[in-house]
Amino acid sequence: MEEWLRKTFRIAEWLPNYDSQKFGGDLTAGLTTGVMFIPQGMAYAVIAGVPPIYGLYAGVIPLLIYPLLGTSKNLSIGPVAIDMLIVAAGVSLLAEPNTDRYITLTILLTMMAGGLQLLMGSMRLGSVLNIFSRPVIAGFTLAAPLIIAFSQVNNLFGIELSQTQYIIVIIEDLISNFDQIHWQTFTWGIAAIAIMAIIRYVKPIFPISVAILTASILLSWMTGADQLGIQLVGDIPTGLPALSLPDINFNNMRELLPTALTLALVQFMSVASLGQTFAKRHNYIIDANHELVAIGASNFFGSFFKSIPVSGSFSRSAASEQANVQTPLANIITSVVIIATLLFLTPIFYFLPMPILAAIIIVSALNLIDIEEFKFLYKTRYSEGLIAIFTAVSTLLIGIQEGILLGVVASMIHMLYKYSRPNVAELGIIPGTRLFKNLERNPEAKPIDSLMILRVDASFSFVNADFFRDYIIEKSRERNKSTRYVVIDGSTINTLDTTAIEQIKTMVGTLKNWDIELYIAGLKGPIRDIVNKSGLREFMGKDHFYRDPHEAVSHILELIDEEDESSRLSDYEDVTG
Repeated sequence: MEEWLRKTFRIAEWLPNYDSQKFGGDLTAGLTTGVMFIPQGMAYAVIAGVPPIYGLYAGVIPLLIYPLLGTSKNLSIGPVAIDMLIVAAGVSLLAEPNTDRYITLTILLTMMAGGLQLLMGSMRLGSVLNIFSRPVIAGFTLAAPLIIAFSQVNNLFGIELSQTQYIIVIIEDLISNFDQIHWQTFTWGIAAIAIMAIIRYVKPIFPISVAILTASILLSWMTGADQLGIQLVGDIPTGLPALSLPDINFNNMRELLPTALTLALVQFMSVASLGQTFAKRHNYIIDANHELVAIGASNFFGSFFKSIPVSGSFSRSAASEQANVQTPLANIITSVVIIATLLFLTPIFYFLPMPILAAIIIVSALNLIDIEEFKFLYKTRYSEGLIAIFTAVSTLLIGIQEGILLGVVASMIHMLYKYSRPNVAELGIIPGTRLFKNLERNPEAKPIDSLMILRVDASFSFVNADFFRDYIIEKSRERNKSTRYVVIDGSTINTLDTTAIEQIKTMVGTLKNWDIELYIAGLKGPIRDIVNKSGLREFMGKDHFYRDPHEAVSHILELIDEEDESSRLSDYEDVTG
């Protein structure tokens, strides 16, 4: 029981060695991220389509739960802009944003995403859920900030626009309603954006969004901004969120399931990738399955206290690292800051202008765009760069969930195509050794007369069985007059299915018609077991399988010497030393 508690509640790993020095680091980090959390939490709640107070509610229970279960020392938990965009895209199909039904569905979605994450974590699926490849994530994180930024155009310009995720529709709507722009609202918003953009390059020690938030509240109160027609956040409830069970309606759950699954997977990818980044930097290990459980529990139990979905925040985690965070307990200190805000400071936010909140969202979103990631993908693998662009364009033009799905499908098709046409290398002997290397990449490698030695650089399965068969037959046909033996170096073959076995038998028959013998060398133990069970060894002959290409070549040259009364084997032994 004690061992189970220790493995489940990872806080037990931090507490025994916790001292005043570590507390000092966690205190500084927790206060820093707490101050950042207030404007970001409120702003991200607006992206999700719920009142700003729900962003603060997300900073209470989830931040108290994650340190109990999480394995990352650096991760700062809370609402994240991209997650909120997925929430808005899914829930807005079922209800009007900022309505009671919309809020109810959002809380239910939080519980569902958390439940799915708990289920996946308990099934230890953390290591097999990486269906979102790097190009898909890169494409989505290029499109998502643009959608987030355009979603705040109505608050920035002070006009009513369509609540949609489609940028083209927003632009068309803005052009048609251009005469209704409230210029005082636009002036406040664009000034805030300009100030944040300029100060960003100064690298202030204090979060600029907090400074803008504070200054705008004071200026709004002093000038009576609401009298100028500038929309304010207005009344925000004071006090902590009450315990209440989400409204469980199975019809709603059925409709929300695709969004919940998308959100659960995207959040896991975010938490896992961020956690691994910081873990490598600070030389410790995170457990992907435990991170699934930790973030799942934070979302699931947070929904009972009106929390919107939470995951790992890059900006707050980075700030926490710079503030010398020591353990996940810094999240508890951040939660204390949010609790104090809910109890005592919410009346202050009455005077917060909506264009300022929109400006904070826009700047935060655009900062997420990572052009360097696209450059890396194109430079490293051009095809993955194309997948990233395809995902981004699909997300912008078709929809968020549809764009992600299409990106995943494109990534899988690319993977299948790559596996269906893998590399097959023709090998030659390296003089003075018994090593066989690719003739194209190693000029010192020498071919052996009458033999063609091929290495299959992939698993041999139904995906590529036809390709291998056709390639080897075609290659043998090209050298039909000079090739008498074909040796397949199977040392890189990790799987062999029944389709591949059938194609090998086809190859054997075709090559025999041309008086060419097929040999296989270097198979691993599990693959040899399959060869034996399938009857392939008996079909080809036991003397057609060898431990490595050197043994196969030695045997073949011995046969040639017996037939031709030549000394090919001794010559080969001289070459190999």
